Amino acid sequence: MTGFSRDGLIQQLSSSAGDGYDPADAKAAVDSLDVDWNENAVRSAKQYLSISGFSCNGLIEQLSSDAGDKYTVQQATYGARQAGAC
Repeated sequence: MTGFSRDGLIQQLSSSAGDGYDPADAKAAVDSLDVDWNENAVRSAKQYLSISGFSCNGLIEQLSSDAGDKYTVQQATYGARQAGAC
């Protein structure tokens, strides 16, 4: 399975194109989890690298962008480094 950032998972759960939960309920559910967001960033980075080429900075931008995966820059940087892009 793919990794999710905190904000990306909240969006997936609350989106009408996703699961359609109330945004407050989605946030409460995600915040109740014990999740290693860095490890999810690594999983996402590895998935991107398995399907396309990315520079280190390009992958960090994809992972941290609001139009992308919505990881924090720190999480995205960790993921890109651990996946071998940097």
